[in-house]
Amino acid sequence: MNISVKGEYALQAVFDLSSQPPGHPVKIADIARRQKIPQKFLELILASLKQGGFVESRRGAEGGYLLAKGPESIRVGDVIRFIEGPRDERTRARRNAVSPFADMWQRVDRAVSEVLDQTSFADLERQWKEKRTKFVPNWEI
Repeated sequence: MNISVKGEYALQAVFDLSSQPPGHPVKIADIARRQKIPQKFLELILASLKQGGFVESRRGAEGGYLLAKGPESIRVGDVIRFIEGPRDERTRARRNAVSPFADMWQRVDRAVSEVLDQTSFADLERQWKEKRTKFVPNWEI
């Protein structure tokens, strides 16, 4: 599966916002710094995500961006499809329907879509926290 840099950054931005306390706007510069995304590019991505209903913005000194709904209701697949466009259009051009591999590639596409559609940003945040907090023994003396 090929995801553009814009798509990857969009996922990182939504993930960053999902890891923040609910209801607290986050400044673009803070997201850009934490996720190592160029700020000007992030501004365009967040504006697009706002149009898609994934994030909302607040103006003012205490303003910024926050999720438009809970991270448990935002699916990775929805964000990817919104930013990248429908997968069928992207894959149809490069995969010949008259090929011994056509059925296999369709099954692969369905499997990938299923994983993305079943994964919420709350799931990702929970898994990431678990991974980072696992005890790692230190055998140094």
